Amino acid sequence: MSRPAAGPAATPRWVAIEALPAVLRNVSHPPAGLWLLGAEAALRGAPDRHIAIVGTREATPYGIRVASDLAAACARAGLVVVSGLARGIDAAAHRAALDAGGETIAVQGTGVDVPYPVSHRALHAVLAQRATVVSEVEPGTAAFRGCFPRRNRLIAALSKIVVVVEADHKSGAINTATHALELNGTVAAVPGRTDAAQSNGTNQLLFDGAQMIRSPADLLTLAGVTIESHWVSRSADSQEGTAGESDGAGHGSVADTSPDERNGEGFADFARRMLAADLARFR
Repeated sequence: MSRPAAGPAATPRWVAIEALPAVLRNVSHPPAGLWLLGAEAALRGAPDRHIAIVGTREATPYGIRVASDLAAACARAGLVVVSGLARGIDAAAHRAALDAGGETIAVQGTGVDVPYPVSHRALHAVLAQRATVVSEVEPGTAAFRGCFPRRNRLIAALSKIVVVVEADHKSGAINTATHALELNGTVAAVPGRTDAAQSNGTNQLLFDGAQMIRSPADLLTLAGVTIESHWVSRSADSQEGTAGESDGAGHGSVADTSPDERNGEGFADFARRMLAADLARFR
């Protein structure tokens, strides 16, 4: 593989694994390094201030809105939003982080200079200029079988928390959650309608013990961020327009993690074990 010296932002640069966050060395089949477009600084400190917001390509308006709200709140709080540049939830998260003036990292399964899907060429260009795009495969590489599951392990490794906004049982977002568990990361999910395929996977994650995200405040609390409520709340006009659709999405603290009676293990450990067992069925 050719590894050119660092160049201008528009030129893919190779960053060796030794210069990348140490957590990347813990993934299955660690990469030798990453190709990068944009700002390398966003990678520093991963995963402590990095939050992955992922989900289905076939997102509902509800999912797009929630992903955007979560990403904007994270960006305003100084957290880095990580996602995969896919249609739907991923793109909404990247756009909201950019609009909020924050940092975001797009992890691609294709070459770092190959927008995927092609319809995201403009978004990819903005991310390469104002944010960060990374990939482990050589520049110019088109999509190939297995490239997106490989990408998902990197999203999980770079993130302290993986939030699944909408996903069916068998999906890339569930695959990312699996990798997060294997790396001892935190998995969270947004509740959704029981009759919507886009919520099958997220509701199952919650049933099995994932942290519930009902609002931006929940996610920031889970991330250990204290912030003024007006920074994370949507405007009054926005709230008025969606009041009838926000059942179960009120502000509040994260789920109780008091010790569970099962075999003397704490709730967090029990939930992680149950969630890992359930996710294994979807691989």
